[in-house]
Amino acid sequence: MAKQNGASANRREEIIRAAIEVFAEIGYYKATTANVAKRAEISQPYVFRFFDTKEALLLAALETAWARIAGSFRKVADSVGAGSLEQELIEAYEEILAGHRPETLLHMQAQTIPDAPIREVMQKGLREVRGIVLDAFRKHGIPNPEERTMLFLARGMLCNIAMALGLPELMET
Repeated sequence: MAKQNGASANRREEIIRAAIEVFAEIGYYKATTANVAKRAEISQPYVFRFFDTKEALLLAALETAWARIAGSFRKVADSVGAGSLEQELIEAYEEILAGHRPETLLHMQAQTIPDAPIREVMQKGLREVRGIVLDAFRKHGIPNPEERTMLFLARGMLCNIAMALGLPELMET
C-alpha cells in the first residue's frame, strides 16, 4: 500500500475501529463492508480504498487488537519489578477488557475461523503476547516461568469468557 498522509492514516484507523465494532456485534461472516462504512460514516467504496477485501479489513482489525495487548504488556514488563509484575499485567489486561470490549469479542470469534490468514494472525498475536509475558517472568526471576505464563494466559481466556457472558464472579480471586 502507498505511503499514507496523516489524514489518510487517521481515516484508515477510523475504518478499523468501525470494523472491530461491527465484527464484534454481528460477526465476521454476517458483517459486510457496507455495515462498516455506515458505522464509519463513509461510503462503501472508500473502505476499499484502504482494504482490498473484507478479510484484509479483519486482519488489520485483529492486528490492531493484538498490538494493543502487546504494547500494554511490554509497557508493564519494562516498568515494574518482580514483586508486582503479574498483578500489574493482570490490571493492564483488565483495563483492556473494560475499555476495548469489542476487540476482545473479535479475538474470541476469530479463534473459531479456520481460514489460514486469520489463523496465522491469531497465532502470531498469541505467540507474541506469550513471548512478552514469558520473557518478563524470566527476566524478573519468577519461578517456573513457562507454567506461570501458561496459567496467566489461561486466566486471561477465562476473563474473556466471563466478560462475554456477563459472569464477573468467574474473575474473583
